[in-house]
Amino acid sequence: MSGLAVDDAAWASAWRTRAPLDKLLLCGGLVVCALVLPAWPGSVLVAAAAVVLALGPARVPARTFGRAVRWPLAFVAVGALTAVVSLDGAGLGWAPDAAARAGSLVGHAVAGGAAVLLLATTTPVSDLLTALHRLRVPAAVVEVAGVTYRMLFVLLESLSTIREAQANRMGYSSVRRSYRSSGALAAAVLTRSWDRARRLQEGLAGRGLETGLRVLPEAHPSSRAFLAATAAGLAALVAVGLAA
Repeated sequence: MSGLAVDDAAWASAWRTRAPLDKLLLCGGLVVCALVLPAWPGSVLVAAAAVVLALGPARVPARTFGRAVRWPLAFVAVGALTAVVSLDGAGLGWAPDAAARAGSLVGHAVAGGAAVLLLATTTPVSDLLTALHRLRVPAAVVEVAGVTYRMLFVLLESLSTIREAQANRMGYSSVRRSYRSSGALAAAVLTRSWDRARRLQEGLAGRGLETGLRVLPEAHPSSRAFLAATAAGLAALVAVGLAA
């Protein structure tokens, strides 16, 4: 992905105007189903439901959803590989019930990841922060999350500007220069992030700000029809998963 494509998809989603707590209930329910239901067919049904909801009613671009799920899938594949390999006195080999264990691990992880990605591609972070306030999450936790979210855009802009300057100076013309430029890029972005954080802290302290940054939240009324459909859908998933 380039930039924050998931964040752009969340702002452009057809579910943008739905209440964040409604979407939290839906995606949280899908995550719970992915954890407690058997991998077959429970996790498969949960993953399919999350993908259908994202590409269908929520109108998330399929390209964005597919590119966003690549790195989690790679992480899951590595985790599955390490879970099925055993090391004992006889050497390296397959663990007992390796196929079943790998299938269960991949199924639960993919289903849970798809449910979380559904929330990420339909709900902007600003709406999630407001919902966390309403759920009585500690203000310090919400404040740190909000500042981190704002700093991401500054760091991405810095990363793009520095890398473009390096490319214009032929910093990536060879493998050796690429390694050197990448190291300089990481050091410059890290230094700039510390500098921006320090200046932000000094600016807030100079204004006498001792509480969180309060903003006027955008009102998104809850939908009883959506909640009823969520409850019915989750109940159906649980019933089918347990019955099968």
